[in-house]
Amino acid sequence: MAQNIYDQPAFFEGYSSLPRSVHGLAGAAEWESVRALLPDLAGRRVVDLGCGFGWFARHAASEGAKSVLALDLSENMLARAKAETQSPAVRYETADLDRLELPEGAFDFAYSSLAFHYIAGFDRLVRTIHAALVPGSSFVFTIEHPLYMAPSVPDWAEVDGRTVWPVDFYLVEGPRTTDWLAKGVVKHHRTLGTTLNALIAAGFVIRHVEEWKPSEAQLVAHPEWQVELNRPMFLLIACERP
Repeated sequence: MAQNIYDQPAFFEGYSSLPRSVHGLAGAAEWESVRALLPDLAGRRVVDLGCGFGWFARHAASEGAKSVLALDLSENMLARAKAETQSPAVRYETADLDRLELPEGAFDFAYSSLAFHYIAGFDRLVRTIHAALVPGSSFVFTIEHPLYMAPSVPDWAEVDGRTVWPVDFYLVEGPRTTDWLAKGVVKHHRTLGTTLNALIAAGFVIRHVEEWKPSEAQLVAHPEWQVELNRPMFLLIACERP
């Protein structure tokens, strides 16, 4: 079973104060890049894996999705998502993505934002998603970039007057326990190659891979983000089920 860190009070309180939690999709630095990868959602049956506060589920409904099944393990997240959703097209359910079962051929689009790096069984999960999509469907997801989450001490360091992101144990895959918003947060590190090959083995065709960086406009608005050019924080992947 995946770690339900979002229902721990200290973590949930900290997460709720993040810009993406307060301002939704507009508060997510990578959203404009993600939105460029999305298909036309009108009339589609969407599954949102790790829906959090339901920001994307509501976006999909506003774009005309026929239905949105939004799944999350956290009861705290789902309670807020339900409270803030009026669209009858959106249905929220509790689900552990490490044990996920979905009906075959039930969806036209699958989406996930920053959830899969908490999942141990990525291979099984992407096979389940593949089977749940009809041929010709798209699958778009984001995760923490493997270079971002690999280090034993994931933090900036000063070396010879330069700010660097020191990476160690990149090729040693498996759990990483860090203190982020709360102590003992468990993530599952996989190399970029392992992630892409799992998608290929499941039968997906990869059409776009993006190691996200701030745009020029974002750097003007947020000069402090210049340091983000030293390493990618997010990995964006779009693929299709033939």
